[in-house]
Amino acid sequence: MAEGIEGKVIVITGASSGLGAAAARLLAEGGAKLILGARRAERIDSLARDLSDGTAGEVIAVTTDVTDALQVRRLVDGAVSRFGRIDVMLNNAGVMPLSPLDRYKVDEWDRMIDVNIKGVLYGIAAALPHMQKQKSGHIINVASVAGHTWFPTGTVYCGTKWAVRAISEGVRQEVKPYDIRTTIISPGAVATELLDSITEADVLQATRKATSIAIPADSFARMVAFAISQPDDVDVNEILFRPTRQQG
Repeated sequence: MAEGIEGKVIVITGASSGLGAAAARLLAEGGAKLILGARRAERIDSLARDLSDGTAGEVIAVTTDVTDALQVRRLVDGAVSRFGRIDVMLNNAGVMPLSPLDRYKVDEWDRMIDVNIKGVLYGIAAALPHMQKQKSGHIINVASVAGHTWFPTGTVYCGTKWAVRAISEGVRQEVKPYDIRTTIISPGAVATELLDSITEADVLQATRKATSIAIPADSFARMVAFAISQPDDVDVNEILFRPTRQQG
């Protein structure tokens, strides 16, 4: 598992729980040097301590709100200052407060746009200059099955994940002169805390029922490790995966 991962400097946003935390655990086991960003300082610090004690790789926690471009830049610049480079930027932070449009949850729409779209853009903006200078690197953006389809209550969320895919493809085409790799990972139903951001009780109940087949977050971590561990001349551009039983 460590082949292609050991020693790599990897920045992960949204790393305090769910997909980000699972990826951090697996990559730490592979000997990566991790810089973990998340808003919840206590949780991110605790995860970094646990991983540092149990693995060979170095793990650093930096409290980071991805809606603040300066904080994201500080996260990435700190990684480069500490380790001299950044090999992988995993833009993972996301929220999913689903609701029908006619409930006018404008604040929640804004939050999804700020985290799911702007947060990805800020991560790219922070990492790209370093990767261009190195003439190497790997940008991984987390989209969703919702970035391939639509469903009631998910109009805005789906829109943000379609945007992540469009942005990622644009980046892929622009970075070819610098030997930078790009990957979009689109998970289906995976068991995380993402549903906790749903504030509408009926929507939450329906979503929990629909996602009762969710698979563990470790499944996402393995997809990340697969993309990273490929030889430098192999660019895995998109991974779409679901639980075997998921229909939509």
